[in-house]
Amino acid sequence: MKRVLLKLSGEALANGSGEIYDIDFVDRVAAALKKCVEGGIQLAIVVGAGNIWRGRQSGDMDRTAADRMGMLATVINAICLKDALERQGVGASVMSAVPMSPFAEAYTSDKAKEALDSGKVVVFGAGLGIPFLSTDTAGAVRAAEIGADAMFMAKNIDYIYTDDPRKNPDAKKLINVRASEVLAMNLKAIDSTATAFCMSNGMPIHVFGFTEPDDIVKALRGESVGTVISAD
Repeated sequence: MKRVLLKLSGEALANGSGEIYDIDFVDRVAAALKKCVEGGIQLAIVVGAGNIWRGRQSGDMDRTAADRMGMLATVINAICLKDALERQGVGASVMSAVPMSPFAEAYTSDKAKEALDSGKVVVFGAGLGIPFLSTDTAGAVRAAEIGADAMFMAKNIDYIYTDDPRKNPDAKKLINVRASEVLAMNLKAIDSTATAFCMSNGMPIHVFGFTEPDDIVKALRGESVGTVISAD
């Protein structure tokens, strides 16, 4: 694949350390991303915010305010990732759906594609700039806008299963599955809005387990890891 979008969770940047960031791990992630770029892949990234902010902190909190806080947290993570990439010698740019100069460039698809063509990694922050939509959905939309060949999602599960394998020992792993089947089975591994969007736009999704940074390299190089969700 020439151009891909990688959805990377905010929790991955913490690596279970109990801190907001595990900087050594972030550096290893950046080194893995460098291998992908050196292999000829144009790489865009949407990063989540779970290491900083995870939704409303109480049932009384306004959902729009909570989602805006989450958007800001994704920009912090995007800047962290950009810094790590640049320390690896990889050009990178943060583009935000919400104007916030001088912290990030204002996003347009034309500017993003121009940066990708120049060899830079583009890290998208602030989701889509509107509440009530997940960063999974933001990744799907950005992937379509930049003409990505596929969206890759680094998760804390190795495959998509027919049920939660932690609760149901009879759950079966899915190697290849259609997006319509994921929606029909109401599988929760990824956001259903993102799945439906990719299905309607012919965008395949590759979900893979993320325990070590080089898992990203294996997935993006096309090795047989994780689950491929094909558009119908």
